[in-house]
Amino acid sequence: MYGSQGTSVAFGTRTSALVLGAALVIAGCSSAGGGGRKPDAGAKITQQPKGADPIWVNPDTNAARQVAAYAKAGKTADAEQIRKIAEQPTGEWIGAENPKAEAQGFTEAADRAGRTALLVLYNIPHRDCGQYSQGGAADGDSYRTWIDEVTQGIADRPATVVLEPDALLHLVDGCTPAEHQAERYDLLNYAITKLKSLRNTKVYLDAGNAGWGHPDEIYQPLRRAGITKADGFAVNVSNFYSTQDSIAYGKQLSAKTADEHFVIDTSRNGNGPYTAGDEDENWCNPPGRSLGETPTTKTADPLVDAYLWIKRPGESDGECKGGPKAGQWWPSYALALARSSK
Repeated sequence: MYGSQGTSVAFGTRTSALVLGAALVIAGCSSAGGGGRKPDAGAKITQQPKGADPIWVNPDTNAARQVAAYAKAGKTADAEQIRKIAEQPTGEWIGAENPKAEAQGFTEAADRAGRTALLVLYNIPHRDCGQYSQGGAADGDSYRTWIDEVTQGIADRPATVVLEPDALLHLVDGCTPAEHQAERYDLLNYAITKLKSLRNTKVYLDAGNAGWGHPDEIYQPLRRAGITKADGFAVNVSNFYSTQDSIAYGKQLSAKTADEHFVIDTSRNGNGPYTAGDEDENWCNPPGRSLGETPTTKTADPLVDAYLWIKRPGESDGECKGGPKAGQWWPSYALALARSSK
């Protein structure tokens, strides 16, 4: 997905059944039926040290399966490059069809590993203004039901939720039609309230990136959307702005919102943003990018709660620059990201 501010968000295109089956098998839940399969043994993906990175590493991601496939084919060097992605925790984007079961499967798997699940909720009605990741819930009632089911799936297990990338920005820039704006604020408030009713869930509402505009344009919409009930906001989701620039943007916004904390998506920001192409689509599968700082709660500023890989590196931003549909795994792009990183 992209916003006119230049934010891109890819929504996974693996079917809900496959994601759900894999998650529940990992979690050891018998309720999954026969739809899942065990993680690829060849990848041998383990958890990161909890002290620095409490977020759960899913051992059966696209990247983990690619590691196993390369290893089986004797492509050892390529396997080790993709391992840079597979061994880090990334966001689990909850689908529209089985939200309760998916949220349950991911949080149970994380809890069994003594970690916290990182979930991304991206289903707001009128999503993405008709661009690559258009869609979302059919209406407000459907969205509330979806949020209710996600909440039921998480229950009291630890979870960190990044809420609705670009939903606020598309209110600010006018991309979301005026007749839908009041409802969107109401839905974001509803989602934050429901999620924060859970004992061990943290919620960060998306608040753009260092290149989209100025904090003066979004701090009041953040308040109207319910930021004071959340744990903070998220910046640079699926984008490429440097960690330094993202901290500066986040701190400016924090100062206008009673010192709210924030998280930064560092998944692909190692080389900063792409500036050599079409300015309107520099966010979409830009070449020459790199993996950024690995996920951790040990950050460069006390206002930054964590560096997270919210966007899953190696999954396409959309059908641009030769890429597949938004969210689909793209091995050559994943390799390029990994090879250009330290």
